[in-house]
Amino acid sequence: RFPGGRPNIILILADDLGFSDVGCFGSEIDTPNIDLLARDGIRFTQMYNCARCCPSRASLLTGMYPHQAGIGHMVYDANVGPAYQGYLRKDVQTIAELLKGPCEHSIYETAMFGKWHVGSEYPPDASDLWVQQTMGDEKHPTPGQKGFDHFYGTLGGGGSYYQPPSLVLNNRVIAKDLLSKDYYYTDAINDEACKFLKAKSTRSTREDERPFFIYLSHVAPHWPLHAPQDEIDKYEERYSCGWDEVRKQRHARLIEQKIIPSGWTCSPRDEFSPPWEDESVNRQWEAKRMA
Repeated sequence: RFPGGRPNIILILADDLGFSDVGCFGSEIDTPNIDLLARDGIRFTQMYNCARCCPSRASLLTGMYPHQAGIGHMVYDANVGPAYQGYLRKDVQTIAELLKGPCEHSIYETAMFGKWHVGSEYPPDASDLWVQQTMGDEKHPTPGQKGFDHFYGTLGGGGSYYQPPSLVLNNRVIAKDLLSKDYYYTDAINDEACKFLKAKSTRSTREDERPFFIYLSHVAPHWPLHAPQDEIDKYEERYSCGWDEVRKQRHARLIEQKIIPSGWTCSPRDEFSPPWEDESVNRQWEAKRMA
């Protein structure tokens, strides 16, 4: 906490995460650091998203309904007005813009690491040159134009975790051939956020007396579900019991942790998912897919 009582703020977003996909919400997945935050903080149980990735992000960033923010559906222009233009409207401010305050009296230092996906389309196969020439135009607003002092991440919606498309540092595209062989996007944006925090703690200029706002915006676990091999190996045996048993165990832990009332029964299995006991041919393959 900085002088004046203003807190430092870190907002962490996971993409397409299920309600019970972290340990403190009943998961079999190990999430010790998130669980620690939950233990010493508050767990909310009635949060609503906007059904899709980019409208949810637009709403989270602006506090507006996605149609008010300009992304009523996805990040393409549906040619039916500003509610569906596919990128953040100029007259709608993000939380970063509000926290910064007037340019001559900047209150917060703001940084974003990760997936943007609220500034029109960036095709996964687009060239680095196209991204460089397109980003920042009227229909492709960037984090820097919407209140963030620092940005490392991807402008588009999805792609490889090993060679992410539209990867940018502030206003410069990072060529894929410059990435190391062991590059992994989830780790990279976490590392960049940590670098920012360490640098912030060691600088002593008057400007750096400002509190900070960090938006750590993950792609994971959004498709294509690229997980490191050691993580897959770790969990493969854990899922060998099958999806029916995993659902049963999660439901029991949700009740045990008092996230849901004890009278709530487990929802029916999806009609397109067969019982695990009938999945005799592809069991090992399906268990590995879940891992």
